[in-house]
Amino acid sequence: MTHTARRIGRSLALVLPVVLVLSGTLAVSAVPWAGHGSGTQLLASSTDVSTRAKARAPQDILRDQLLAELQEKDPGTALTHLQREVEDRPSLAKHCMSIARSLGAAAVRHYGPTRAQSFSRPVCDTSFATGVMHAS
Repeated sequence: MTHTARRIGRSLALVLPVVLVLSGTLAVSAVPWAGHGSGTQLLASSTDVSTRAKARAPQDILRDQLLAELQEKDPGTALTHLQREVEDRPSLAKHCMSIARSLGAAAVRHYGPTRAQSFSRPVCDTSFATGVMHAS
């Protein structure tokens, strides 16, 4: 009996892992997210990820809008709108200084250092003036 039990044990030791792997593979391929025409996909493809990665941050959108406004109107108007946006959306407050510095540098390029400095206001701790100074 010992010899028979040993033979059955060896056979199971060889066959059982193969059976488990095959049944696991079949089970995984049968679930809806396997992608065989199921219509729903839980895993993101590389094109989905790259599309979402191109979404721009709110502070970058605001910076671009204010820079365009600076070109169309004047830096004073852009600074006023920056202050209003930061008051309306406090999450932008941590980006206020960098946006104001960008506006100061753009004002120097558009108006020259002397005229750009005349638009300076105490928005975001005088960061506009800092941007003007660094761009001069």
